[in-house]
Amino acid sequence: MDAFYQLFEEIVAFDSIQQVIRYFQTIAVSDLVDVAIIAFIFYRLILLIRNTQAGQVFKGVFLVIGFLWLSDLFNLHVLNFILESLVQVGFLALIVVFQPEIRHFLGQVGSGNLKRYLKNPGERDELEIAITQTVQAYRDMSRSKTGALTVFERNSILNDFIRTGTQLDAAVSSELLKNIFWNKAPLHDGAVIIRAGRIVGAGCVLPLSGNVNISRELGTRHRAGIGVTEHTDAVVVICSEETGSISVAVEGTLRRHLAPETLERMLRNELLGPADEAEKKDAGLLPLNNLLSLFKVKKEGGDDHVE
Repeated sequence: MDAFYQLFEEIVAFDSIQQVIRYFQTIAVSDLVDVAIIAFIFYRLILLIRNTQAGQVFKGVFLVIGFLWLSDLFNLHVLNFILESLVQVGFLALIVVFQPEIRHFLGQVGSGNLKRYLKNPGERDELEIAITQTVQAYRDMSRSKTGALTVFERNSILNDFIRTGTQLDAAVSSELLKNIFWNKAPLHDGAVIIRAGRIVGAGCVLPLSGNVNISRELGTRHRAGIGVTEHTDAVVVICSEETGSISVAVEGTLRRHLAPETLERMLRNELLGPADEAEKKDAGLLPLNNLLSLFKVKKEGGDDHVE
């Protein structure tokens, strides 16, 4: 009898293995592509929620959907009708409420990242010079507590912001940046915009951030720096007029109290791409670091303050 049960278990196990094999044989390349696309969409949605107040709203949406399912399960017809009507209207309401975030998301998808990896050597050299000169200028402006706001354009085109200031076409130099941001210069209140290693605009007006969780000690300059990164993929460098502190804003996140060496490292990593990421001591941990960056937690103290 025991032998019979053992044989039966082996047959069942073999049959299960055969079913698994047959299941994997039905998987086509299109199925893998389908799963990859869905994973990418959810990944971008996580980034979208992480940088906005949408998290609480989406919790409410899931709660309503849960009650809708329960009302259908227990035949609560009136409640089910009300919730169904709420869901239909709520979908349009969400599109209206999150119009800025949706526009930002579609802009990021449309801009792509190919330009970042296909820079010609001349443009890359000019960008390296621009980074070096910017770091040198911010080192000096930090010591003299000169307020400064510099925007590095990446894939998102910033022509709308450039048109709000004075259009230029000049090589980036430490002295030129310090002259532009000198507190008696006519263009010192606005932002400098750098495209492909050259200054293309000065005195430019940037949109203020709509994030209500930004620290109250941050002024208009910092809010404008964060604001432009909420709508574009630009990298913004800020020098505080009150404290001389250097900050960098990327994707709606602000890192404060940076040393010039840290500033240079961040700019190279963000603007020059994979060739400079190889300079990291532990390049093998880069994918893990990128994953962990999704779950950044606000730090209330320390040198690198994240808003």
